[in-house]
Amino acid sequence: MRDRELYARILGLDEPWAVTEVDLDLDGGQVVVCLTHRREAPLLCPECGRACPGYDAQPRRWRHLDTCQFQTILAADVPRCQCPEHGVKQVQVPWAAPGSRFTALFERLAIDWIGAAGRQATARRLGLSWDQAGGIMQRAVDRGLARREAVAVPVLGVDEKSFQGREFVTVVCDLEAGTALHIADGRGRESLQECYAAMTPDQRAGVAAVAMDMHQPYVAATQAALPDATIVFDKFHVAKLAGDAVDRVRRQEAQALAASGGDRLKGTRYSWLRNPLTESARQRREAAALRASHLKTARAWALKEELMDLFRYAQAARARRCFQRWYAWAARSRLRPMVRLAHTLRARLELLLNYCRWPITNAVSEALNSTIQWIKYTARGFRSREGFRRAIYFHCGGLQLYP
Repeated sequence: MRDRELYARILGLDEPWAVTEVDLDLDGGQVVVCLTHRREAPLLCPECGRACPGYDAQPRRWRHLDTCQFQTILAADVPRCQCPEHGVKQVQVPWAAPGSRFTALFERLAIDWIGAAGRQATARRLGLSWDQAGGIMQRAVDRGLARREAVAVPVLGVDEKSFQGREFVTVVCDLEAGTALHIADGRGRESLQECYAAMTPDQRAGVAAVAMDMHQPYVAATQAALPDATIVFDKFHVAKLAGDAVDRVRRQEAQALAASGGDRLKGTRYSWLRNPLTESARQRREAAALRASHLKTARAWALKEELMDLFRYAQAARARRCFQRWYAWAARSRLRPMVRLAHTLRARLELLLNYCRWPITNAVSEALNSTIQWIKYTARGFRSREGFRRAIYFHCGGLQLYP
């Protein structure tokens, strides 16, 4: 089999395209495959598919999958046609997407590499520039978003992700599929409204419940855009608030003990923050004496654990009675961080009780967050929020990325 026939078969070329020459550059480590379009063949407008008269031809080159250790380049003079409706257009080539400098097969390879190793490592290993790898990602995300069907998603999760320091983006995810649906700049009411506005009216009507933290702008945006959806405060966010309150009590008490020469609370921070259900037997034994002591921190820890019982009830009436007992205890505890927490939760009690009917959490969003942290680490930072959003869609959007 001759080289021209070999490459024609590898590329899957049919009329009117053919391989006319294969040039091997040993010194440059490159194979250049020259392609041509048969002159007599009709030229079809890429917009409407109408046969149109020719206008001219322009030289183009595309990076293809390597041949053994040699970089392979496809080269062709691509005809342009003059469509009476759409004007002068370059005809579509069968081996590459419009506007791309890479063949579809090479882009598939790069997409797989970026998904597994990140953009920077892919660019280095495949001999691409940072911008070239970014272009492949951009085209992949654009394809995926264009292909995604507007189906109803009954359960959403809303969370904020750090971009650079105090810069944030808002991410709306499908809690059942574990994918990011919409991403907007910032973490204010307008940011979440932008995400909801990207949904169709049927999609918005199909949302039954939304899990989120107690960020008031998110609550207001959801109540305005999804009036029939149930807002569910994430129990893990409540646990974090309670843990932070316990830690403030610990720091205050540790300072008071240190002033009188005591160090009983030194090095005990994680003993108070750990979930007892996930502790090892050794950790429980080591923490038992502290938790059973008369320390203020021990009382704060007991309040935190009692609070989490709220999320074990399936009936809202029982959960309400549980909270009322807890609130009475916390409000009289004389532990200022716990008192503030009690007032905060009482003001949001009705939405807290929605967990009884919809026991959903933002655990999926937190799982996505670990992926997003990996994205930021492998990329070594992003120049813009747009690049950050694109990377989240690429890795977490569940999109059909291949050309």
